[in-house]
Amino acid sequence: MIDKDHITNRDDDDDDIDGYTKIDRYNPKLIENLSANYHNVLTQIGEDPQREGLLKTPERIAKAMLYLTHGYDLDAQNILNSAMFKEEYSQMVIVKDIEVYSMCEHHMLPFFGKAHIAYIPNGYVVGLSKIPRVVDAFARRLQVQERLTNQIRDCIQETLNPIGVGVVIECRHLCMSMRGVQKQNSVTTTSAFTGEFLKEKTRTEFLNLISSKLS
Repeated sequence: MIDKDHITNRDDDDDDIDGYTKIDRYNPKLIENLSANYHNVLTQIGEDPQREGLLKTPERIAKAMLYLTHGYDLDAQNILNSAMFKEEYSQMVIVKDIEVYSMCEHHMLPFFGKAHIAYIPNGYVVGLSKIPRVVDAFARRLQVQERLTNQIRDCIQETLNPIGVGVVIECRHLCMSMRGVQKQNSVTTTSAFTGEFLKEKTRTEFLNLISSKLS
């Protein structure tokens, strides 16, 4: 989605923050097409796209949407393959409280929360930062939480070939809290396991560890 081979575009109101110049690179033709569509949406809902506050809104939404869905351009397996190391470690590796931001494919409203991921190495470990990157690669797409959970599990299992993988995701869905049943405090939890994590003892250890807090 984000095309780094095309010209640089900057939002005038966001391009200089504390001396840091923000530069976002997008495909200008794609931005133009999306902006035209969002301009039409504003008109259809009864707004005036020509009023001062909305003049740049279609372009801003277009750029935001490309960023929020840039996971389509990421290869999660390549992310893991870029930092795999031989290591004779055979205990559980857990990365927990990974922030998750995604969009429900049914209403295109956000859902957000945390992911907890574990694997038991089978001769190879992966750089710890790559696990959250895999989460982003799948989360930054139109999603359902159930599929997101399985995709993360399957990617780690197929790429690292560990003894087992455990994934738990907990999210709040704005399609439930802002519309529909309007239940603001509901949390959806999904889980997916392979290998050793299908055994109750291993799974219980994992769940206990992600529930504990560092002192």
